[in-house]
Amino acid sequence: MRKPAKLIFAASAVAMLLGTTMVPMTAQAASAEEGKKLAEDRKKGNCVSCHAYEGANMPGNAAPPLVAMKARYPDKKKLRDQIADPTKANPNTIMPPFGKHGILSGKDIDAITEWVYTL
Repeated sequence: MRKPAKLIFAASAVAMLLGTTMVPMTAQAASAEEGKKLAEDRKKGNCVSCHAYEGANMPGNAAPPLVAMKARYPDKKKLRDQIADPTKANPNTIMPPFGKHGILSGKDIDAITEWVYTL
C-alpha cells in the first residue's frame, strides 16, 4: 500500500509545482503593461518625448530619466500625484497636468503609475 501513497504524493507535488509556474498575469502586471502602452502613445502620455527609460526608442532629455522609481518615490501615491498634476509640487514645471486637463483618465494614470513603478 505504500507505493500508491507515494504515487499520490508525487502527483500532488507535481500539480502544485505546475500550478505555481502556470499562474496567469496578475492584475498589477496587466495594469503595468497597459500603462506602458499609454505612456508610449503619442496621443496619451507620450512620456518618451521628454523622459529616457530602459527600452525607450529615441527618448527625450528635457525631463529626468525614469530610473529607480521605487527608490525615488517610496510612496506610490506621490508618484501618481506627480503624474496626475505635477503643478501641485512645482507650479513652474513643463510637465503637463495629465489628470487636471483630462488628457488621461484616473484609470490611465493608475496604469501608468504601475508601469513607471517597475522602472
